[in-house]
Amino acid sequence: MLLFISCAKTMTGHSRLQVPFTTIPRFEAEARENAMEMSRFSSDELSRLLHVNSKIAAENCLRYQDFLSADTPPLPALLAYTGIVFKRIDAATFTSEDWAYAQEHLLITSFLYGLLRPLDLIKPYRLEGDVRLPKHGCTMFDYWKPILTDWFIEAIRKQGNTLVNLASAEMKDLLYWKRVEENVQVITPEFLVQKGGKPKSVTVYAKMCRGEMTRFLLTNRIEDTGQIKTFEWEGFTYRHELSSPQHPVFVLG
Repeated sequence: MLLFISCAKTMTGHSRLQVPFTTIPRFEAEARENAMEMSRFSSDELSRLLHVNSKIAAENCLRYQDFLSADTPPLPALLAYTGIVFKRIDAATFTSEDWAYAQEHLLITSFLYGLLRPLDLIKPYRLEGDVRLPKHGCTMFDYWKPILTDWFIEAIRKQGNTLVNLASAEMKDLLYWKRVEENVQVITPEFLVQKGGKPKSVTVYAKMCRGEMTRFLLTNRIEDTGQIKTFEWEGFTYRHELSSPQHPVFVLG
């Protein structure tokens, strides 16, 4: 199985954690080109483009200005992102074997880098899918679709032809998703919380569960899709009556 998760908006440029090896992103050249395009925008322009406040815009203006500098050290992708999903994956506790397995079985979305493996070296940035770079004349979603789709399908085929989709819904727009579903088996778990007698999606819990399930599948080397339903965390358990083979549902309460 291949796992698929979303990037995070928050990133760090520092980590003391030692990893067994590092790799170069498959779409490094495209990322450098995108970063150079982003470096042309002022802080005020970035604030509007990225829908962020002036402090975050200024921080990312500097990031893009320094992106190609050798003085800006890169980090492995799984350590560079600091959002809820990544905190729950808790890569700091990975063994060398965990890292090696994750490198082969996990892909992370990125509006700047396209798709990333856990040990691909990246630099901090901020980018959104609806940003239009002048050179491309289209959104980052539409820019990446023709570049990523065939490569993504082939990556899934190499890992047994099954994708466990733990990314947020918008990330489908980075790919020709219908083509993905036509060529490989896609399993999309859902995590719900009982509220007012009905199961509902709560974003923070969904993110936590995506991270915990990613960790569970990686560290336990889960290859049998039937074993996905054995996942349990903090009261979330599989609910057969709400599920289908392509859509396992886990409910709290």
